Amino acid sequence: MHLTYRTRVHLKHIALVMLLFAAFVAEQAMADRVKDLASVAGVRNNQLTGYGLVVGLNGTGDQTTQTPFTVQSIVNMLTQFGITIPPGVSLQLKNVAAVTVHADLPPFAKPGQTIDVTVSSIGNAKSLRGGALLMAPMRGADGNVYAIAQGNLVVGGFGASGNDGSKVTVNIPSAGRIPNGATVERAVPSDFLTNEAVVLNLHVPDFTTSNRLAEQINRTMGPGTAESLDAVSVVVRAPADASQRTAFVSALQTLEVTPGEVQARVIVNSRTGTVVIGDNVRVTPAAVSHGSLVVTISESPFASQPTAPFSDSGETVVLPDSEVSITEEDASMFLFEPGTSLDEIVQAVNRVGAAPGDLVAILEALKQAGALRAELIVI
Repeated sequence: MHLTYRTRVHLKHIALVMLLFAAFVAEQAMADRVKDLASVAGVRNNQLTGYGLVVGLNGTGDQTTQTPFTVQSIVNMLTQFGITIPPGVSLQLKNVAAVTVHADLPPFAKPGQTIDVTVSSIGNAKSLRGGALLMAPMRGADGNVYAIAQGNLVVGGFGASGNDGSKVTVNIPSAGRIPNGATVERAVPSDFLTNEAVVLNLHVPDFTTSNRLAEQINRTMGPGTAESLDAVSVVVRAPADASQRTAFVSALQTLEVTPGEVQARVIVNSRTGTVVIGDNVRVTPAAVSHGSLVVTISESPFASQPTAPFSDSGETVVLPDSEVSITEEDASMFLFEPGTSLDEIVQAVNRVGAAPGDLVAILEALKQAGALRAELIVI
């Protein structure tokens, strides 16, 4: 089929538009929402802690001889109800456990709302299963009471024991949760509406991401709306009216920004042997030889029996017989070409059958040789 010049030009334009559209789609596919990249300064959780008593246990509470604070707490509570314990009376409270209560107070939580709490034993209680937490005030870092916790515990663990001392424990029976177990009594003051601007703080500091975030906001909301301060913070001018500011921040969080490429890093967990290699890790030309020495020591002791004429006075002795052997496995060498990528590094190491410990040794050697273009972090 014969195509005219105009048709060919038209097809070229279509192809160019399709390529640009594909590039745009690819860029959008890699973009992340601002909600996932940054948080609003001042909009945060607040930690609450408290002390309380769990009652109603089936003999699995604190051993009061070793936890006197449990007895003291019960005495103080009974005193508030007008009950006086006669002097010299020893309380045996096997159904009571002293616990700590902690929770996270969400931002903008209002009085009357409920939050989940976690209850943990601080004594020697065997299990909190079946117990109920009595009213426990929960305080913030400033010492003020922000919530009151009370309710029945949900404990995922349990234990069983026999008379001979044997026991079986599944999960952790000394801790549990109370869904919606605390009622908020005081709201945490917030400067969300008092500040002239809204500050967005990136979860991962990066100058490129901070700059792109400010540019995207200025393109969408108007020039001069946002300004990048550093690798973490972006200041955005926001309306003073409460409803308008809320809608404005909602629109900000739905914007999509392509974050900058992460720094080339190799993370090594020295305890578990886990190795994580980032996508931007590169290796300059280097040759690596991988081999190992296997040292085997075997012991074969034997008994030495005295001869017959001396059998009455001699003694049978055990003499050691050691055999030491050293085997050197065949060394494998592989070559890293210039600009070797992550995939090629993994394939090269897998071909020689390197274990995680060997891989760490290879990466450390490459770092010392200056051939590893990445930050090596050991956690």
